[in-house]
Order: sequence, then C-alpha cells, then structure tokens
Amino acid sequence: MAKLSIRNVLAGASLFAMALIAGGANAQQVTLSLLVDNSPEVLTRFEALVAGFEAANPDVNIEIETRPGGEEGGNLVKTRLATGTITDLFTYNSGSLLRALNPGQFMADLSNEPWQADVQETFKRVVSTPEGAIVGAPFSTASAGGILYNKPVYERLGLSIPKTWDEFLANNEAILKDGKIAPIIQTYKDSWTSQILILADFYNVQAAEPDFATLYTEGKAKFATDAAALRSFQKLQQVYEAGLFNKDFASAGYQDGIRMLATGEGAHYPIISGALRAMGATYPDQLKDIGYFPVPSDDASKNGLTAWMPQALYVSKNTPNLDAAKKFLAFVVSPEGCEILKSTGGGTGPFLVKGCVLEGAAPAVSDMLPFWDSGNNSPALEFLSPIKGPALEQITVSVGSGIMTAEEGAKLYDEDVRKQAQQLGLAGW
Repeated sequence: MAKLSIRNVLAGASLFAMALIAGGANAQQVTLSLLVDNSPEVLTRFEALVAGFEAANPDVNIEIETRPGGEEGGNLVKTRLATGTITDLFTYNSGSLLRALNPGQFMADLSNEPWQADVQETFKRVVSTPEGAIVGAPFSTASAGGILYNKPVYERLGLSIPKTWDEFLANNEAILKDGKIAPIIQTYKDSWTSQILILADFYNVQAAEPDFATLYTEGKAKFATDAAALRSFQKLQQVYEAGLFNKDFASAGYQDGIRMLATGEGAHYPIISGALRAMGATYPDQLKDIGYFPVPSDDASKNGLTAWMPQALYVSKNTPNLDAAKKFLAFVVSPEGCEILKSTGGGTGPFLVKGCVLEGAAPAVSDMLPFWDSGNNSPALEFLSPIKGPALEQITVSVGSGIMTAEEGAKLYDEDVRKQAQQLGLAGW
C-alpha cells in the first residue's frame, strides 16, 4: 500500500480548508436589507427576529438599516420607493397611509403565502391593495380604542361592565353620586386625547352603517347628516353636560390622566390602549387594577372594539431575493417568531396571528381578546379612509367643553374634511 507524502497530505488539507471556506461562503450566499424605524422598541424586536432567523437559516444574512419615525421617516420610505432604492424588506404604516403609496406598484403580493391563514382578517384588510392583494405581515400588537377603567372602583361600587351607552351613563351617575372621584377623565391640555371618544366609537358607526367608510371617502356620507356618525359627537356632548369630567379637564394632560386612572382618582379614561405602556413605565403595580371595555353602543347586541392597527412588514416588489424575503416573513409570523416577539416586550393589545397569545398580559389586554376572537372589531376610520381632518381635536375640545353643540361640531368637521379631501384630489368632493 502506497504511503502518502507530506506534500500530498498538506495539499489535501489545503483543499479541505478551501472547501470549508467555500462552504461558509455559500452559507451566507443571500444578503437581505431591512429598513425599520429607529424607535428602541421596533429596533430591539427586529434585532431579535433577525438573530433567530439567521440561526435557523445560515444561508441568509439580513442587514438592518434604520430610519427616523413619524413623517420624516415616512417621507424617506416614499422617496426610496419612487427612486427604486428601497431595501428588500421594510416597515411602514398600514391602512390609508399604505394605500397612498400605491402598494400594488411597489410591494410584493403575499396573498398566497400559507401563513396568511393564521393572520387576523382585520389586519389583512388594512394591508391590502385596492385590487385586493395582501402585501403586509404583522410584527407587533394592535391597540384598541375605548374605555380604560379602574377595577377597584367598580368593585367598591358594585358596578357591572356596561353593554349599552345608557348603562355607561348610569355607572357614571353612580360614581358621581358617590362623590369621591371623577367619573370620566378628560385631558384637554393634550388636545389629541379629546377626540378618542369619537374615534373609538367607529365600530358602532360601522355596525349601523357598514358602508360608511366607503361612502365617507366618496363624499357621500357626512358626520352632520349620518345619524350613526353624528351620535359619536352627541355622546361627547352628553357626558360633558352631565358634569362627569374631572374639574381640571381643560388643563390636565395625558400623563395626568394616566395617573388619575392608575391611582383611582378617576374611574374611566377614553383613550387608546397604548396608554397601558405608559402606565406600565410609571405605575407598573397598578396595571392589574385597570380593565377595558369598548365605547358602548345603543344596542346591547352590537358590542365591539375599534382597533388601531400597527405598522406592517413589507417586501419590495423588485427584490432579487424574493424567496428569501418571504422566508423571513414566514419566520416572523411562525410560533418561533411569536416567542421572540413576546420576549421583546409586552403589547397593548393582541398579536394579530392566531395562536400567538401574550401569557400574563395586563387584565385590560385580556379584556380585549374576546372581541378579536369573535370578530367583533373594526379598524378605526383612519385605517379605512385617507380622510381625517386636521382640526378634529380642536373641534372635540369645543364640543367637550360646551363651546359648541354636537351638531355644530359635526358640521364644522365635515367642512374640515372637505378641504382635506380636495387637497388629496379625491373624486366626489
């Protein structure tokens, strides 16, 4: 038997080493670029998702880029889409802001991906093109508009969760009669909070008028002349006139509202459930004392939640690595991705993928889940229509302070909306 020479052994070892190096190179043969906003919450979430995905898929490398949040970041995404310089994957708003981007032109169609079967229908509705193609995947929790309430107050006074507006008013009258705390917290120093009662009532508008969002966008439905939409303004006027607000409602701010609810200085706070995150930062021990229910309708059989939908993850239609990009999205919505999402921070509402449930969630979040499981929920109007008049929060401050009536406020808002619709160039206005 022939003996191997030292030279042959060294040559063989060299070839083997080169094969290993080549194999390592092949393991990183696909590189994806991912653009996300630079908020710590989003960045932390995606760093963990990328690490988990790369560990399971050593042949794909994902490089994360960051952008500013808000309008500046949105404009950057628009520019990069228009110039063909967008990354393979990117995050952006859902709903009407997405549709303004002409998503069918720029984003890959994800309608036929198997994981879509597990995504909430409400979310699919706000990440679809006008032609019906689904282009986004969820990576965060939804939020709910409605009433956050102090559970110990309800227990002390023997109150039940209201299913109708009249029952809600009766609860507030009982709290007012008790004389110890404010029945309803309002925080008009931060005027954006004044509009939540009306915005969060949209499930009830849609339950009464299923086509309202479409007709509103077409200029055929108005807040002042549609009874269901006008009712939202009337509810705000009604609770003001009943004297149910905290005495300092005109000067109190958002953080004051969170404090009042957490400490039991007020019983109800009409707000978006994102307030739970702020409360958790300052009053973590009180989160267990806070519950949630939707803005009640006038019909106990129609009880549902108005949802604020999160950003979504999209794939560029022009990516040269479409299969790898879709593989990452499948990971994000998988059970493995769910565990990563849960480990990188709690939510202020449910995840939008079936089976991905926040264990040990705050009671208020748990209170929301039945409305998702039953399908009794709707995106807020701003996710279904591009029209949201900029003066709404000033108008709701006026209605909620007795300066103008609900009818006057609704009529003024219709005029505000008309101006915006014309600026957008919408037909019918």
